[in-house]
This record gives sequence, structure tokens and C-alpha cells, in this order.
Amino acid sequence: QVQLVESGGGLVQAGGSLRLSCAASGSIFSINVMGWYRQAPGKQRELVATITSGGRADYADSVKGRFTISRDNAKNTVYLQMNSLKHEDTAVYSCTLVQRNNDYWGQGTQVTVSS
Repeated sequence: QVQLVESGGGLVQAGGSLRLSCAASGSIFSINVMGWYRQAPGKQRELVATITSGGRADYADSVKGRFTISRDNAKNTVYLQMNSLKHEDTAVYSCTLVQRNNDYWGQGTQVTVSS
């Protein structure tokens, strides 16, 4: 089993920055994909960014140029640096890890951007 624990959410003013972290523990294989999704009230969950264990990153168009995903494989931790935050970035952000056709999810962390 794999456990994911997110941290770093909170309240920030528009234009500000936050950094989310997600630490994975348990049976983690060297080849995997970690990422972040978000879900705003009344909306469907959407992909924010993913990063492979080799370091390839992909982003949703809505966050390109503002968010940066990174990871520390030695710590099994993925980060999401969020800059130039907008009100519409307000959501619950959840971390995910996919390996060997299994996906695991964290409990989510709230990010609220005040306009």
C-alpha cells in the first residue's frame, strides 16, 4: 500500500504564492508518475500537473507559466510551486501517485485565493 500526505495549503491573496508538498510512503516503485489534481466547488476534478520519476513534467494550460511541479525521488516527495495565484485557482488540491496500473490519492489540501 501507498500513503500520500499533502501539506502547504492555505489562504493567500491574488497574485501571491504557495508551495504544496506531498510525501509518499509505503511500497513505492522506482518508476511512477506523481501529480496534482484539483477540484473546485461545483466543478469536476481537473488535472493540474504531473511529473514522471524521470523528471518529465506536464501542465494544464490554465497553470502553464505560473505553476511548477518538481519531485525529490530520494524523499518520495512531489512539490507544486504556485505563483501568480488567481481567484479561480481556489480548490482542494490532491496529490496522486500512479505505479503499475494502480493509483493512490492523498486526502487533499485546501487552497483559497482571495480576490
